[in-house]
Amino acid sequence: MRVVGFVGASGTGKSYRALWVARERGIDYIIDDGLLIHQNRIIAGKSAKKEPTKIGSIKTALFLDQVHRSQVTEAIKKNNPEAILILGTSDGMVEKIAENLGIGKVNEKVYIEDVASDLEIKQAINTRLGQGKHVIPVPSIELKKDFSGYFLDPLQIFKRKAKGHFQSIGEKSVVRPPFSYNGKYTISDYAIYQVINHIITGMDEMDKITRFRINKGDDGVIIDMDVIMVYGYDLVAAIKEAQQKIRVELERFAALNIRSMYITAKGLVLKKSEP
Repeated sequence: MRVVGFVGASGTGKSYRALWVARERGIDYIIDDGLLIHQNRIIAGKSAKKEPTKIGSIKTALFLDQVHRSQVTEAIKKNNPEAILILGTSDGMVEKIAENLGIGKVNEKVYIEDVASDLEIKQAINTRLGQGKHVIPVPSIELKKDFSGYFLDPLQIFKRKAKGHFQSIGEKSVVRPPFSYNGKYTISDYAIYQVINHIITGMDEMDKITRFRINKGDDGVIIDMDVIMVYGYDLVAAIKEAQQKIRVELERFAALNIRSMYITAKGLVLKKSEP
């Protein structure tokens, strides 16, 4: 197996450029911050950026936990890649990851300075330090179960092929890990209820919410509510539309990952109530 290390200090833009570097060298598999990634999909592992502390993040990135390490090594054996790109903050880190995963020595090393200008590196560092933004080279849908509440922006990455022409490299996710915060934020249940109530009462088919409950977990939220609906509409279609609107707005408003949403029609009214 050909093992290539991609080395750069923390926050210099390695994850942002990982797919470029891999594609230029004919590599389909990437190891980044505890994840094994194949063609924009997470194959195995857990993200170091999910850890609540910087020390925990480093331990995860180095695959020091036996269960985590075994999951990734088994996936590597099963997929049997011809080459792997390992991201790390130093020569020693990429070599340690290769050693811990038992995939042999690092055959080649690429440095962030080889693929990014001084200005680009400085901008990446300022973004990391000033805004706590981290990039993971997979689409946000791949991270939903791990990053509830920490999503910022999706990025569609393009690489210039020739003058005036660009090649799509893939979607990447921008997250803000827990350890990058100066403090914590909390979104109250009532704030979430207000968003949902605004959506429900704004629909012609819906009259009001009569019961609302939300359960929060590390991997997302479960919403359960009863509603009064207006007679004369397709109830099933209206409930599905409400679910979709709520999901979109809560992801946009509060970056919430909704695990499940239960809407029960508890009654009907002939005419919508006056606001």
